[in-house]
Amino acid sequence: MHAEDALPVIALPAAGASSRMGGNDKLLMDVEGQPLLRHAARAALAVGYPVAVTLRPDDAARRAALSGLPVHVLPVADADAGMSGSIRAAASWAQGLGASALMVHLPDMPDITGDDIKALIEDHASTPAMVLRAASAEGAAGNPVILPSSLFAALQGVQGDTGARAALRGHPVRLHPLTGARALTDLDTPEAWADWRAARKAGRTGTS
Repeated sequence: MHAEDALPVIALPAAGASSRMGGNDKLLMDVEGQPLLRHAARAALAVGYPVAVTLRPDDAARRAALSGLPVHVLPVADADAGMSGSIRAAASWAQGLGASALMVHLPDMPDITGDDIKALIEDHASTPAMVLRAASAEGAAGNPVILPSSLFAALQGVQGDTGARAALRGHPVRLHPLTGARALTDLDTPEAWADWRAARKAGRTGTS
């Protein structure tokens, strides 16, 4: 890919153990009649850029949830070490494609839509050297986050469960507010799921 043809790519880090769910897999919970992981992947694919999903090599259930979708599966053998394994794999994949930027889209955030993802990517194009991070309507930093290609090498060296935090230290970050609290709503406990379903039933999901 030539530099002038470089495109952003999107990665969904899905190699975690769902350890706070009391035995259930948060990414296989039902959202709009499909597993949450599939729901998130379809939102990313709707934008039209390459999409990858990181998985544990032996995670047949999450792989099955992606069946038929044109996503690239990136195996993460050291997933027990935390988010860093997914970040390293995604950055290596993005660099190999000659991508202009990498969006990290956490798949346990069901309120993020394809339109949100598209708006973030379009906004990032106006300041491509900066990190762009989704935020709540009130300005609280959240996710997804878009990382410029200048960070790919550093991202391939991150360790531990802090994700890209170390690589981003000192790098300029700009916030992009999304409607309500959708950029903050991640579902990784049974309580969070119960609250989200109650808010959804009341017609308030992602708005408070």
